[in-house]
Amino acid sequence: MDVRIEESWKAQLAPEFEKEYFASLVAFIKEEYKTRQIFPPSKQIFNAFEYCHFPDCKVVIIGQDPYHGLGQAHGLCFSVNDGVRIPPSLVNIFKEVKDDLGTPIPASGNLERWAKQGVLLLNATLTVQAGTPGSHQNKGWERFTDAAIKRLSDEKENVVFMLWGKYAQDKGSIIDHKKHLILKAKHPSPMAANYGGWFGMHHFSQANAYLTERGLEPINW
Repeated sequence: MDVRIEESWKAQLAPEFEKEYFASLVAFIKEEYKTRQIFPPSKQIFNAFEYCHFPDCKVVIIGQDPYHGLGQAHGLCFSVNDGVRIPPSLVNIFKEVKDDLGTPIPASGNLERWAKQGVLLLNATLTVQAGTPGSHQNKGWERFTDAAIKRLSDEKENVVFMLWGKYAQDKGSIIDHKKHLILKAKHPSPMAANYGGWFGMHHFSQANAYLTERGLEPINW
């Protein structure tokens, strides 16, 4: 496991690296990469932080696990590598963006372009065993990503947090609602979205309006 992390995040999260749970997590993950097929590739575990630096973060989208299929996960929640079939949840996200803003649905599901504009695409758990969703839950990642969310909530103002589904909403309970915009909806997976509560929620236009009103550059979704 490559534990190098972007410098601005390293400064914010330095106390976490010294804690016992993180040492146990690192030992577990290193062994998993040695003995099993784990996603994403180890050098991409911290890609969410690499592409969206702490001072630049304007929007946070919280996912749960990385994709567990070959070639999909690359360290950004809901995102897949170029050339990989767009997963159903991301299809629904793109449909909502199109309905909300009129933006054409892209050919690629790679969301690096969002991350580079200040969108932190953060999974609660940063690794997963191939073909086994949830396999790296409750090993320490959730505590680490909670710390990242808490630092954003405490140290910044006017961040938009998009909490899709009960899991993300529960994880977002540590966010200061007075300092930031909290947008909640059902999860974009077909199982949830097709029963209402996802389409028509206009989170993307709401986020851009909020950012613009505060003198911040909106996101080109």
